[in-house]
Amino acid sequence: MSEKDRAVIVYESMFGNTEQIARAIRDGLRAYVPAETVPVNQAPDAVSDDVRLLVVGGPTHAFSMSRLSTRQEAGKQADLVTPVEVGIREWLAVLKPGTEKPWVATFDTRVKVRLLPGSAARSAAKLLRRMGYRLSDSASFFVSDTTGPIRDDELERAQHWGEELGRRVTGSAKVA
Repeated sequence: MSEKDRAVIVYESMFGNTEQIARAIRDGLRAYVPAETVPVNQAPDAVSDDVRLLVVGGPTHAFSMSRLSTRQEAGKQADLVTPVEVGIREWLAVLKPGTEKPWVATFDTRVKVRLLPGSAARSAAKLLRRMGYRLSDSASFFVSDTTGPIRDDELERAQHWGEELGRRVTGSAKVA
């Protein structure tokens, strides 16, 4: 692995829950590789060739990745003045891979309801695989209600998942 290899976590978050999970994943990854978080509305439309691992995450809305209409509806629940205009669905639709496609992992935040189908993480993973990316893993992290808060132990679980991704993708021990 060269010094330029890094991990980038692109996330969509309306209420701050998914952002917290993204940052915990980043903290876990940093034990193995330089890692940064980028809100989806600030993410570049092309993957840089120095990205070794791309992690994409967002909330599950209506059994999949959010749409503008589902974000607007969710925003009404928390009286958000400005709904998120660009989500991971829209970003993935315009994403251009670099010459070297990195490993990818996907995650979502969702309310834990028994037997509830659908997942933004699985939907994003399916789309990324079709685009030719190599899938490393997908995970769901749980919130207590649509607007949060994050359920107990989910931040710790997200950090451990980041560490596992770092181990798997780099094939190396922790960096000092």
